[in-house]
Amino acid sequence: MKSTSLIVGIVSLVAVAVLYILHFTGSGERAEEINETIMSKVPKGDGSLKIAYVKADSVILNYDLAQDLHDQFTKSQEAYNAEYGSKRQSFEKEAAAFQEKLQRGGFLTEQRAIQERDRLLGREQEIAKLDQELSGKLAEMQQANNKQILDSLINCLKEYNKNKNYDYILNGAEVLIGDEANNITKEILQALNARYLPAAGQR
Repeated sequence: MKSTSLIVGIVSLVAVAVLYILHFTGSGERAEEINETIMSKVPKGDGSLKIAYVKADSVILNYDLAQDLHDQFTKSQEAYNAEYGSKRQSFEKEAAAFQEKLQRGGFLTEQRAIQERDRLLGREQEIAKLDQELSGKLAEMQQANNKQILDSLINCLKEYNKNKNYDYILNGAEVLIGDEANNITKEILQALNARYLPAAGQR
């Protein structure tokens, strides 16, 4: 497949690390409103919000599910590249043979040369269509993988928070300064991989 139309690497799974800032009050606020909301809800007096953060990029890179999806995506990408590459190579050989035959006057009639040219043009269009189709399949697979990882992470965080009762769990990628005591990345990663073990055992 043409590299220009198929730069769909699994590295982009890390884009999932740009998580929603999880607000467990169910207010559904937009991300740009979160900072203002947090400040407005800081209790007056001795009260305080209970906040934790997760380094989502670290979770994605070390989550067994993400690694398995990475492997599956890579295999599909290699298979699609092989399928496209084989057909493209075959076409290029035929096109070169046509050009060589045309130059040496190998066609009995001009009409026969035109027919062969048109056939090759049709093949080229089919290969271009195949490229688009395979690239589209990979993009869909990537999108589904991202959603699966994100859904799993959010579900895990919600389950985790039933006992912890944090007011906010933030994406650590946005935290410039923070107490490591509030970093729950390790706990969340362990919980995610523990939940995934039954599926992993079937591999």
